[in-house]
Parts: sequence; structure tokens; C-alpha cells
Amino acid sequence: MKAIVVTEQAAGTAGLKLVNRRDPMASINEVVVQVHASGFVPTELTWPSTWTDRLQRDRTPSIPGHDLAGVVSALGYGTTGLSVGQRVFGLTDWYRDGTLAEYVAVEARNLAPLPGDVDFTVGASLPVSGLTAWQGLFQHGRLKAGQSVLAHGAAGAVGSMVTQLAREAGAHVIGTGRAADRQTVLDFGAKEFVDLDNDALNDVGKVDLVFDVIGGDIQKRSVGLLRSGGTLVSIVGPAEARPADGVAVDFVVEADRAQLSEIVQRVRDGRLRTNIGNVSTLDGAAAALNPTTRRKGNTIIRVRP
Repeated sequence: MKAIVVTEQAAGTAGLKLVNRRDPMASINEVVVQVHASGFVPTELTWPSTWTDRLQRDRTPSIPGHDLAGVVSALGYGTTGLSVGQRVFGLTDWYRDGTLAEYVAVEARNLAPLPGDVDFTVGASLPVSGLTAWQGLFQHGRLKAGQSVLAHGAAGAVGSMVTQLAREAGAHVIGTGRAADRQTVLDFGAKEFVDLDNDALNDVGKVDLVFDVIGGDIQKRSVGLLRSGGTLVSIVGPAEARPADGVAVDFVVEADRAQLSEIVQRVRDGRLRTNIGNVSTLDGAAAALNPTTRRKGNTIIRVRP
């Protein structure tokens, strides 16, 4: 099969190469998925799990990418809940070869059925960004209707999902970004927009939840905006600043079939819009994942037409 691999961490996305690899086999409680579309998060090339297994052994050349949508082509022993020929989407294990390939072996529990009226490209754009937003807001942030949310990077893949899901839950959403992002963020449902380059962040006032995808100085300044008992949710590692009278949570997104089903149903209902910035083929993936200009939203690799 064709696959994108990486071998040298120092090379970053410039080290992505298209090669031929042996087709994967399904182990116990796994399936092999014929990948139709795949997502890629650029920061995964800085994650230890891309380069080593759980025992810290080198596993390069490794296949990156963890979002996928495709069709089940084989079942491993004992696998239940899915069938050959079924359309699925989901999130693969961080420590195993990923989805920038024609086939991938995945634990069945990490996948959910993909309805026939949802395109594979859309399906592949949902798992990482959708689950990250869902888990950050509802599991870790315990968001309730009537609360206020400061969503950083609200025009991005994760931030746009945070904005939409928080708005739907009855929260007042304040989105941040660059000046050029203003209308995009408002279109996704934010009630207010903060230009981080030119506006005063302190003018936001007090909020109940900060969803941070940036870290650094922005995170430190955001902590001071939390109300008593408020929550900082971070996906950029342990918080450098913690609220004096609140909670700071950093987390790594996990696959969850029930949550994936909730997310895709919202797409079908028109309550949730995907944020796809660029679509490329597997043959063109190395170039597409090395953009020369800033791109908003997900870059999706369409493995099959």
C-alpha cells in the first residue's frame, strides 16, 4: 500500500515521504479500514508517540495521521459491533501507525459508524477537533447553559468546534484570533471577538471557562479573567499559570464512539459545521502538509476519490 512516513523528528513536516508499505493485519478486537480520507495535526511530529512505542523503543519509519474515515475491509478475531463493508470514522491510537495510508489497523472501539449522507472528507475532519472540543467543554470544563467561554483560536479546527458546541449548549462565547479571523469566528457563533494582536484581552471581563489552544503569555493573561470557581482547559500541556480560585485541566483527547456519534449527528442536523481548509490527494500530501501560506481549518488528505 501507499503511505506517508516520517523518519527524522528534526525534519518536521519537510520529512514527510510517500513510500510503499506492507498492508496491515487486524489483531484481536481490531479491524482493518480502507482509508478514504485522513486528517493530520502538524504538532503530532513533536509528540513522543510519533517516534517511539509505549516502551520508548524507536518505531520509525512511522505513519502519522490519526483522523480517518473509510470502509471496514477486514475483522480481527473477536471483533464485534462492526462489519466488513461498513462506513466508519474515528481516531486511531497515538503509538501506532496512523491514517496517512491506504489501509490502517484500528481497535474497533475507536471507531463509530459514518452515516451514508456524510462525505468521507467531512468524516475525517471530525474526530480530533470534534472530540477535543467535546471533551474539553463537557467532560473537563463541565460547561453549563448560561456560562461564558473564552475560546482561543476560534477560527481554527479545534476552536471553531469549541465555539459551535459551546454556543449550542447555551453559553456566551467570546472568540479570539487575528484581525482577519473576525468574521469567520462570528459566523461560527461567537457573540464577541478579540483580536489578540490589537485588542486588550482584559477588556473581556470575567468568564467561567477558558479553552486554551495557544499557551504561553496568552494563557497566563487568560487565567486572570476566570471567575471564582472557573476552569482553564488546556490542550497545549500542563498550565504554566493556574487560577488562584479555580481549576486548571490539561488533557489528551481520547477516542469515544458515543461522542463521535453525537458529533456526526449534529453535522447531519446542520447544528455543526466542519472547518476544512484544504483537501489534497495522498500523492500530494507531502506538499499539502508543508503550506507556504497560513491556512485555516483542517487539511484533509483524500486517499481515495
